[in-house]
Amino acid sequence: MDELRIGPDAVVRCGWVGDDADYRRYHDEEWAVPLHGDRELFEKMSLEGFQAGLSWITILRKRPRFREAFAGFEPETVAGFGADDIARLMADAGIVRNRAKIEATISNARLVTEMRPGELDELLWSFAPQPRPRPRTFADVPATTPESEAMSKALRKRGFRFVGPTTMYALMQSAGMVDDHLQECWRSLADVR
Repeated sequence: MDELRIGPDAVVRCGWVGDDADYRRYHDEEWAVPLHGDRELFEKMSLEGFQAGLSWITILRKRPRFREAFAGFEPETVAGFGADDIARLMADAGIVRNRAKIEATISNARLVTEMRPGELDELLWSFAPQPRPRPRTFADVPATTPESEAMSKALRKRGFRFVGPTTMYALMQSAGMVDDHLQECWRSLADVR
């Protein structure tokens, strides 16, 4: 993979975007943009958990169906899912049909509903590191950090599942807690944060 890629619109982007229009849109409009809200962060956490072992483009393309199948990732609704819902989700080819990940999403929703409003947002953002220089190459982008390891440990202590340190670092990137756009990417040059 090239470090940077010039898209069909002549814009320089991080090379992981490739030529995919969905990836371009995600890169330009969502990735590394600060995101807040318990529901929004529960969705990100859930989707990052489903992504474990798969490519992000798979999840991105299935995201509309995930949102439908999981009731917009409203924690209160998902927390009420039972055996019939698990069977329905396991039969839904529009999502990733992994029983452990489905059950973890439901269990995690129950944990979110036990928190006070805004607590999930506060908890996750409490691990956001101080801003650092943007990476020059992909080799400068870590898979985990002390902060993602601490976030993972804190969430697991509360009973959350599919929240390993690598998954939590991906969450930190996607939710804008860290900004790993390469230095020569248009997003870095525009400093849109």
